[in-house]
Amino acid sequence: MRVVIAGGHGQIALRLERLLAARGDEAVGIIRNPAHAADLEAAGAQGVVLDLENAEVDAVAEVLKGADAAIFSAGAGPGSGTARKDTVDRGAAALFAEAAERAGVRRHIQVGSMGADNPDNPNVSDEFRHYLRAKRAAEDDLKARDLDWTILRPGQLTDDPGTGLVLLADKTGRGPVPRDDVAAVLVALLDTPASARRTLELISGETAIGEAISAL
Repeated sequence: MRVVIAGGHGQIALRLERLLAARGDEAVGIIRNPAHAADLEAAGAQGVVLDLENAEVDAVAEVLKGADAAIFSAGAGPGSGTARKDTVDRGAAALFAEAAERAGVRRHIQVGSMGADNPDNPNVSDEFRHYLRAKRAAEDDLKARDLDWTILRPGQLTDDPGTGLVLLADKTGRGPVPRDDVAAVLVALLDTPASARRTLELISGETAIGEAISAL
């Protein structure tokens, strides 16, 4: 399986690339900084330098051509300002999805954010509301496309070692989840047609990932 990952140098993406490489898949990570290519190579992935904030859709579609699946795992990150929340978390996500359509890559997984169903939450900071609005807009854009999409909304991300035990459902409530387990769930979702056209939340739980995926 050839999988193209937007945000290829992200903390989840690097874990994901290692897992894909370990099972013999071809992982291709889109990166903005050429200096990050060595980290992707070390993870067993190929790096493609392309700035999704400024790229033309045809250039992105060329990278996606021949892929079996596309995963959007990019983000502007904390402290990036409201403008980049829009250009990355919304704009780049929409560009990547449009490019997937043009390239004929139907399987599309987008890493969203818990709370995107309430983007105007008054109990969060102004900057986080901008982030949630951007994520919600990216979700709405993806849902309108003719793709076999899945949106995965993880809870509070941690760097704790993965346990392989999760709660994966339409609604989970808030909670933490290791990035290791998010990456493992993304791999499992690639092989699960039943997850298409669903928005799923993910936190740590008591169910093995394989069982949680089968329950879908």
